[in-house]
Amino acid sequence: MLKQFVVIGIFSFFIVASIIILTASSTNEQADHQNSPSFNPHYAITPVPIPDNITFAGEPVPINYFDVYESLDREMLVNTYWQSQTLLFIKKAHRYFPLIEPILKDAGVPDDLKYLAVAESGLANVVSPARAEGFWQFLEGTARDYKLEVNSEVDERYHVEKATLAAATFLKESYQKYGTWTMAAASYNMGRKNISRQIDRQKSGNYFDLVLGEETGRYVYRLIALKLIMENPENYGFYINDKQKYQNIPHTLVEVDTMVSNLADFAHQMGINYKVLKELNPWLRNDKLTNKTGKKYQIKIADTTLRTVVPDTVFYKN
Repeated sequence: MLKQFVVIGIFSFFIVASIIILTASSTNEQADHQNSPSFNPHYAITPVPIPDNITFAGEPVPINYFDVYESLDREMLVNTYWQSQTLLFIKKAHRYFPLIEPILKDAGVPDDLKYLAVAESGLANVVSPARAEGFWQFLEGTARDYKLEVNSEVDERYHVEKATLAAATFLKESYQKYGTWTMAAASYNMGRKNISRQIDRQKSGNYFDLVLGEETGRYVYRLIALKLIMENPENYGFYINDKQKYQNIPHTLVEVDTMVSNLADFAHQMGINYKVLKELNPWLRNDKLTNKTGKKYQIKIADTTLRTVVPDTVFYKN
C-alpha cells in the first residue's frame, strides 16, 4: 500500500510540474505579441471580415454580387484557417517578393499578380501531376515558348527571376487579348484556348460572370484572398514580425561561360558546399554543367559558408 502511495505521489508531481512548465511557456509566447493593441490572446473561430470595397490589379471586385461574395468568403475562410500554410506563405514572401516585384513592374504587370506565384506553388519549386514545374508552374513546352532553357542540366523554370519574366510576358499578352487582369490570371490557370472557348460559349468576357469549373472558378478568388490576408495579416489573426520571416540570403553572382565538370568541386572552390549551391541555384538540375555552346550563366554564391541558426530566422552570417 505504501508503495502505491509513493508511485501516485511521484506521478502527481510530474503532472503538476508539466502543467507549470506549459503554462510558463505559453505566457512567454503571448508576451511577445501583447504589445500589439489588437492582439487577442483568446483563440476563437469566427467568420472572416471581408472589406466592402475590394480591387485586384486595379480592377474593382463586384463584392455586392451574392455569388462573388460567397466565392470570396470561401477562399478567405480556407486561407485564414489553414494557418500553417498561410504562415509559411508570409514567411517565404519576405524573401521572394522583393525578387518578383521589380520584374513585374518593369514588364508593366500589376503588383497584385505576384500572388499567382503563391497560388500556383506556394513559393516553392514544386512539380504538379501534369508536370508543370517551378514557382510559376510552367509546362515544358510553354517554358520553351517563353525562352526558358529546359534540359537535363538546366531548367530555368526553377530560376525565380527568369521564370517570373516569362510569366509576366504571358500575363501581359493575355491582358492585351482579354482586356482585364482577372481574365489574364484565369487564362494563366486554364490556358488561353480553354478560356476563349468559354467566352464564346457563355457570351461574356467578364471573369465574375463565367462558369469556369472548380479550379479556375476558384482561382481568382484565391488570389484576392491571399492579397487581403498577406497585405494585412494581423486583421486575420496572423502575428509575425520581420525577424520571424525568411530572410534574403546575401550572395554574389559568378559568371560562367565554360564547362563545369563537377558542381560539388565548383561549390567548394567558391567557398560553399554543394547543398548551398543548389539551394541558391535550383535551376542547376545535374551535378555538372556541360555548356557546349559557351552560354553565359550567372550562378549565385552565398557570401559566406557560416550558416547560423537563431530563433525563427536562418541567415548567412558575415
